Amino acid sequence: MSKYDIVIIGSGLGGMECAYILAKEGYKVCLLEKNRQLGGNLQIFVRDKVIFDTGVHYIGGLDEGQNLYRFFSYLGLMDKLKLRRMDESGFDRVTFDNDPMEYPHAMGYERFYETLAAIFPNEREGLKLYCDKLQEACDSFPIYRVRDAVFNEDDLSYLNIGAKSFIETCVQDPKLRNVLAGTNALYAGYADRTPLYVHALVVNTYIESAWKCVDGGAQIARLLAKGIKDHGGEIYNYCEVSKIEMGSEGATAVLTTDGRRFEGKQFISNIHPVQTLDMIEEGFVRKSFRKRIAGLDNSISIFTVHIVFKPDTFEYLNYNYYHSKNSDAWAAIHYTEKNWPENYIVFVPASSKSGKYADSMNVMSYMRYEEVEKWAHTLNVIPHRQASRGADYQEFKQIKAEKLLTELEKKFPGIRDKIQSYHVSTPLSYRDYIGTSDGSMYGIAKDYNNPMMSLLSPRTQIPNLFLTGQNLNMHGMLGVTVGAIMTCSRFLGLKYIMQQISKH
Repeated sequence: MSKYDIVIIGSGLGGMECAYILAKEGYKVCLLEKNRQLGGNLQIFVRDKVIFDTGVHYIGGLDEGQNLYRFFSYLGLMDKLKLRRMDESGFDRVTFDNDPMEYPHAMGYERFYETLAAIFPNEREGLKLYCDKLQEACDSFPIYRVRDAVFNEDDLSYLNIGAKSFIETCVQDPKLRNVLAGTNALYAGYADRTPLYVHALVVNTYIESAWKCVDGGAQIARLLAKGIKDHGGEIYNYCEVSKIEMGSEGATAVLTTDGRRFEGKQFISNIHPVQTLDMIEEGFVRKSFRKRIAGLDNSISIFTVHIVFKPDTFEYLNYNYYHSKNSDAWAAIHYTEKNWPENYIVFVPASSKSGKYADSMNVMSYMRYEEVEKWAHTLNVIPHRQASRGADYQEFKQIKAEKLLTELEKKFPGIRDKIQSYHVSTPLSYRDYIGTSDGSMYGIAKDYNNPMMSLLSPRTQIPNLFLTGQNLNMHGMLGVTVGAIMTCSRFLGLKYIMQQISKH
């Protein structure tokens, strides 16, 4: 087998972006994926002829000149994507039990500010401060703003401040505080842990502009795969890496479960850092480093009901709902078995086939991996798919789905009569298809109490092994893209990459 300049493990968005950038710059690149489908959270599946996304339900920052627009243009994507702009007057709507009001997050900072100020007139000054400080926090991350400077890790200004406390310093009204925090499921927010910078970088991108992928986010993976191949890169699916071979100078090759061997000069892992280190024999990485990485907490997982509607029964919604049963928007992540679900999110996919009416809906609520751990020995990934995890697992899913639908029907009376079928994903589904050991939505959780502990560099203790993906500094489409640029800068130089991006 020929030797590659760069071997990339895992075809999540970060791995695919690294493969595209480096192949475009002339490197001989090989991308390895254990599943049939490429893309990680970009994967889709079909039920009753309806497309469902596994992870990409909407995207921000895609107006011309905005950050993700410029990154995607550089990646050869922007002029080929099928997109639908979401409702500018409220792309996200925050709701609470026992409160009939829908609180909109509107698109564009002026509209965002004015819309909420009309509902909370006594908080105009606080809302203005919130908007200004949010943008100021984003300005401190140069690559996020498409500048060629490196973030100063010694500056903890926005790393050691909590998102919840930041919101509370801006506005005083308890309801408004929870409205501003109401979409914290976008980053699995913890009141006592989540940093301001996570809230700011995520929320800002959607306020700037919010879009749905028409017919699913897998189009991004397809376009990147074509671009990688057009630039001479090679892609192998059904190719699960089991070991990273080591030599005196670092990594030398990867071995796959079916006995193949891929040699390389440099290696990039797009899988979880713990799983990456598990592939390396003892003695090549300090025990203290392994212990540090293994000790980092992952973010929580999710339970999802994927609904197929009867034709022409449920009108299409060009916005999302974030609902909290509790008046405290941060409380849902601490649910108990008795009070589950404490929250839900509603996404209505954009389909090229539908117009007035929706084909489908995704309804999601937090779920800890421990709830499904008794079935952890089962596997449901092509080509290792099992027929069933067992009758008790099917019963568990049905009970949970019915509970979630009962809550949903309070918001949409009669919705059960409009459902043709529904299908369920649990933390085990996300574990098997996304590749995190516990089905974590957003990888390693960030903590403002010890900010540098959970911020990972693309570099590892192996001189020619690098990391990319959502476990570094940020998750999400934009966070992973910035991370991929940081990883590629180790090969190309940050100034050179940013010069190329600045042309778009």
